[in-house]
Amino acid sequence: MPWADTPALDSKPGTRKAKARPTRSEAEGAVRTLIRWAGDRPSREGMADTPARVVKAYEEWFRGYAVDPESLLRRTFEHAGYKEVVVLRDIPVQSICEHHMAPIRGMAHVAYLPNSRVVGISKLARVVDAYARRFQIQERLTVEIADVIQRALEPRGVAVVIKAAHECISSRGIQMHGVSMVTRHVMGHFEQEPHRRDIMTMLSP
Repeated sequence: MPWADTPALDSKPGTRKAKARPTRSEAEGAVRTLIRWAGDRPSREGMADTPARVVKAYEEWFRGYAVDPESLLRRTFEHAGYKEVVVLRDIPVQSICEHHMAPIRGMAHVAYLPNSRVVGISKLARVVDAYARRFQIQERLTVEIADVIQRALEPRGVAVVIKAAHECISSRGIQMHGVSMVTRHVMGHFEQEPHRRDIMTMLSP
């Protein structure tokens, strides 16, 4: 999807502005500037097509900005008497840190306690991906996923756990490998003890 034809977004993901995004040509020019800043020549053979490749990669890495996560949850089904927790584990998370534009990679575990309706499990995975494919911090990502499930499905409870590694730690600064971050957000029924302990055990990464 050509980004030049879509609106820009402000600092709050999902909020649209009237101003259009830069053109593809402008984006490629920005990549050339960064290549020169790094000390290389964007015109040399190995780098000549890099700006176009980077812009195309950005379309994949940040495709979440073009998705309304709540719309993914609009088609629901009767739960046919099912009243227990629904858990989807090990959903891949691929995101980009908004502080250093370094990759975040990990897994998300999502649970909800149906009220009157359930949703296709693939939609839960799509919601995770839609929010992850944006500039993020892990704490906000965790809350956004839980909040949209609560708004769209109105379940009795929601819980989200994410465990991820951040390359802003491993590839720069302290340069410490093997470090992972765990974030959790619970709502409704799962905020109450002992239900909180039970769901955290169930979603333990």
